[in-house]
Amino acid sequence: MADRIVNGRRRSDDLLLDTALRDFYGAADEMNLSESLISMLSYPERRLDVSVPVELEDGNVKVFKGYRVQHSTALGPSKGGIRYAKDLTGAECEGLAMLMTWKCSLAGIPYGGGKGGICCDPTKLTRREKERMSRTYGARIAPIIGRWSDVPAPDMYTGGQEMVWIMDTICKMLGHFEPAMLTGKPVDYWGAHGRVEATGRGVATCALELMRQKNLDPSKMKVAVQGFGNVGSYTALLLKEAGATIVAISDTTGTYYNPKGINIEKAFEYMNTNPQQRGGKLNGFEKEGCEKIPLNDILFVDCDVFAPCAAQGVLNQDTAGKIKARYVLEGANSPTTPEGEEILKDAGVIVVPDFLANAGGVIGSYFEWAQNLQGFSWTEEEYNKRLVALMTENFTKVWNYSQDKKVTMRRSAYIAAIKRVSDIVALRGVYL
Repeated sequence: MADRIVNGRRRSDDLLLDTALRDFYGAADEMNLSESLISMLSYPERRLDVSVPVELEDGNVKVFKGYRVQHSTALGPSKGGIRYAKDLTGAECEGLAMLMTWKCSLAGIPYGGGKGGICCDPTKLTRREKERMSRTYGARIAPIIGRWSDVPAPDMYTGGQEMVWIMDTICKMLGHFEPAMLTGKPVDYWGAHGRVEATGRGVATCALELMRQKNLDPSKMKVAVQGFGNVGSYTALLLKEAGATIVAISDTTGTYYNPKGINIEKAFEYMNTNPQQRGGKLNGFEKEGCEKIPLNDILFVDCDVFAPCAAQGVLNQDTAGKIKARYVLEGANSPTTPEGEEILKDAGVIVVPDFLANAGGVIGSYFEWAQNLQGFSWTEEEYNKRLVALMTENFTKVWNYSQDKKVTMRRSAYIAAIKRVSDIVALRGVYL
């Protein structure tokens, strides 16, 4: 993916990075941010590309591409996930790291933005191959990560196990134990109670706060959730517990629809039954009182609230005008393109942007990191209470500004996030 300079500003052929840059420039212009600060914040502070050789089960060695990007450390150590994805690029990691900078800034936590991962198809690797790959990747990025420099976490196709492999490898290299270098660890191994549900809890909290601001009764709201992974599944479960009717859920096997409501608890149980056979998927769930419809049709079902919690770019110039929902909660990163955003704006659809709606994950990671630094564990009740309080405070701040200035919630969130970072960058100066 190539960079281009358009009107003196950086653009990229990578969709996610280009979207992040365009959103940043739009907010920066409205803020009258200086061109010097705009230029500095358009590029990551550091990008590390590594090779990741892995001995496969057949004895051959395959080399994968790995990345770790640190967009900003102005507010503190960079923070962001490690993903395993077959089309992952360094440019995509740059865009995601930039989004993490704004997400951490908006959340008011002492982190900058980072992101990384390995270009691979994890579904085609054995457990032993994934362990070798994770450990080698950890060894290759070890020089730039640590509790006060860069704190990775799980992301797409990674979880607590991968974090343990990476942390164990680096700790052996360091010669001492350092649990705060990574978050998203298993609870029994310096993880945090509540972390698994944190991102979904954050999305659900924003949805409920939006309903409160609009004087909407959750029990009268119909919700569709795209993606039934960690984020989407807990978003659906928590909104159902709040009284909403979940009319559609989806994963890679299709969309499962019931206008009278889906039993989300049964969906959890179904996915956890015979996981070796189903691979943690919903395939066959139509037998549990749902209609199976084409995968992308979840975008267009009759609902009040739509939560895209799967892939980027799903609400675009071709799809945004066809959705029936009046409220969009972005659980995934960059599910709405700039063209899609304009269509939704013109239609009066309110979009709660990703780096506000899905910030529960990074706030929860911050809580885990803080506990690791103290060597002290919170209860799950305390963790959840703090998480909901912060998410509510952040939502209210963004909502009030958007209403006062008559701008979208995305623009409002960007302005608040960029101001905090740019003020500190200007205070620190150019040297670092």
